[in-house]
Amino acid sequence: MALRLRRRARRGPSAAAERGAARARVRRREPRERRRGDRELRRRVVWGVPAAAFAIFIVAQGGLVFALGISALGVVALHELYSMTRSVRPVDIAGFLALVGIVLGALFGEPFHVVLGLACAFPVTYALAVARPWREQVSWAVAVTLFGVLWVGLPLAHAVFLREGAHGGALLLDALIGTFVGDSIAYSGGKAWGRRRLAPHISPSKTVEGLVLGIVGGTLAFWLFETSYQEFMTGGQALLIGFGVALAAPLGDLFESLVKRDLDVKDTGGFFGPHGGVLDRLDAVLFSVPVAYYMSLAIL
Repeated sequence: MALRLRRRARRGPSAAAERGAARARVRRREPRERRRGDRELRRRVVWGVPAAAFAIFIVAQGGLVFALGISALGVVALHELYSMTRSVRPVDIAGFLALVGIVLGALFGEPFHVVLGLACAFPVTYALAVARPWREQVSWAVAVTLFGVLWVGLPLAHAVFLREGAHGGALLLDALIGTFVGDSIAYSGGKAWGRRRLAPHISPSKTVEGLVLGIVGGTLAFWLFETSYQEFMTGGQALLIGFGVALAAPLGDLFESLVKRDLDVKDTGGFFGPHGGVLDRLDAVLFSVPVAYYMSLAIL
């Protein structure tokens, strides 16, 4: 008997004792994690409410207020992209001028003027690049500059097209609601029930379950808001456009994740505090709004 006790003492604590200690550590850790999660949620709400109020204001105003508001956001987004690619020295001023030019062209002109602005962006970027005192990596500098204009500026011009069309304010608001509600549901649903990785080499945290839940939630949010408060299209039309918006939004999110992974950055900036940079907030919108515009033209 004494021999068995000595052997047990040498082996250390029993498996049951180890399990009990592990459960105690988990119980101590859970309140800390819960408090940390509550603080993060409060920070996101504090930063998110003014951003949502600004978006509602410029969408409601439309016209020049809307165009200037999204131009300002677009310039910040381009600055974030150009800062991440500073090693190739993009021609910042050319990108800023091109973005503002095509957004104002969409407001005061027609699609032709947006195409004209894009066509002018190339020689302007080339001229400003040549005028600089250095020539290293000039090809990449021009490429990154115009890449930003196409990625950020062209979708913002489509946002103006959508806002200035028939029922434009309501359609744009529906698209934003479908985009952000779908993104929130995809994030929450993926954390709760996600098992299968959607694109592990691009964004390891995204799951197939979160994607499906986000598409369903974004579609229903678009449909519910339109049929409850606006009623300028049929329920079937709202479901169809909402589905297109909800499907395009995660593609925009994945595209930005691909760019950030390639550039080895976590957030594009800190403009929206815990929400990250402007590109982090607009990545899905840059895909969903053009889809909403073209689907509304085809269906309504």
